[in-house]
Amino acid sequence: MKDHKKTDFQTKCVHSGIDEYEHGSVVPPIYQTSTFKFKSAQHGASLFAGEEKGYIYTRLLNPTIEAMENAIAELEGGHKALGCGSGMAAVHTIFAALTQSGDHVVCSSAVYGPTTTLLNTIMKKFGVETTFVDTSNLDEVKKAVKSNTKVIYVETPGNPTLCITDLEEISKIAKKTNAKVVVDNTFMSPALQNPIAFGADVVMHSLTKFLNGHADVVGGIVVVKDEETYQHFRKTLNQIGGVIDPFNSFLVHRGLKTLALRMERHCENAQTIAQWLEKHPLVESISYPGLKSHPQYKIGLKQHSGPGGMITFELKGGIEAGRVLMNSVRLFQLAVSLGGVESLIQHPASMTHFTMGKEARLSGGITDGLVRISVGIENVNDLIDDLEQSLKKVEEANIKDVQITV
Repeated sequence: MKDHKKTDFQTKCVHSGIDEYEHGSVVPPIYQTSTFKFKSAQHGASLFAGEEKGYIYTRLLNPTIEAMENAIAELEGGHKALGCGSGMAAVHTIFAALTQSGDHVVCSSAVYGPTTTLLNTIMKKFGVETTFVDTSNLDEVKKAVKSNTKVIYVETPGNPTLCITDLEEISKIAKKTNAKVVVDNTFMSPALQNPIAFGADVVMHSLTKFLNGHADVVGGIVVVKDEETYQHFRKTLNQIGGVIDPFNSFLVHRGLKTLALRMERHCENAQTIAQWLEKHPLVESISYPGLKSHPQYKIGLKQHSGPGGMITFELKGGIEAGRVLMNSVRLFQLAVSLGGVESLIQHPASMTHFTMGKEARLSGGITDGLVRISVGIENVNDLIDDLEQSLKKVEEANIKDVQITV
């Protein structure tokens, strides 16, 4: 897009990644092909040698994928991006590119669960050590950093606690030891937060969530801010092979066109619901970046242009109360994931993390009454009505906080 620096974010969402196509297509075509033919043997040789730009094989590069990558790189204020087959493929690519045996990683304790598992299993097996800390506590980060620390990995707001990490301060800490700051920006999206502007070196997203926004894609993306890093990451991704496919790239690119509008409604709805929940007698506590009661509220004001669409709250009555709430919702959909136009709700202690055992859950910030909501773009009064009738069912059940240790 020409003169992109002069345009508003919403305009960038609509036009980023769009190029002039052979037949004048307004929408980037779907190149659903595994391979591309060469004009001649010499042409093929020049492509493989890197002397000429072009396409060889979709695992290496594809026009549809590239259009989506370029759009997200522009929205994040990065240099280039790499589309991956899932968010976890993106995370794996990052650590494979930035670490080797003997290296050390400092990682937020409040991150997506499979990220923790990857670091504690596969990366550990390959000789990479990880220290998990509360990255919203800068003193903890400073104490955790070692001479061989290569990556400080941050998810902010954190998952599932929604704690906020000061990215500018984290970047200052990292620069003292030449560590790379990697930020999972999934919960905010580039519409609300641009980590590179605060000193981050690498930004990743699960495309599955807000960027696509319609719960019909699995994908991930890595955004970098210089060509050298891009080439290194591209070689790593090509060898791992965890690339996104053209059709999913097309769907993500289409989703980006409404990103700014969707995030505006996500934020408006979530703010209204959070304020309502904060006053409800069955809510023990609530965490939402848009509430002044949030511990890092002022940091959020500095980093975010909006508080996002994710809410977590502590429900009185423990596991059984959470189970009743989940079984009582009518409009909220009982499902994992987040970031779609539809509102989702989950209670980890009775669902996704039930088999872990209480002690293990608590170590990961999963309390018995923790409920997570991904607020969609429906009418906010309808959403509040659903929560109200569901919480009334919990109240009618007259549940005592039974301690379950499974």
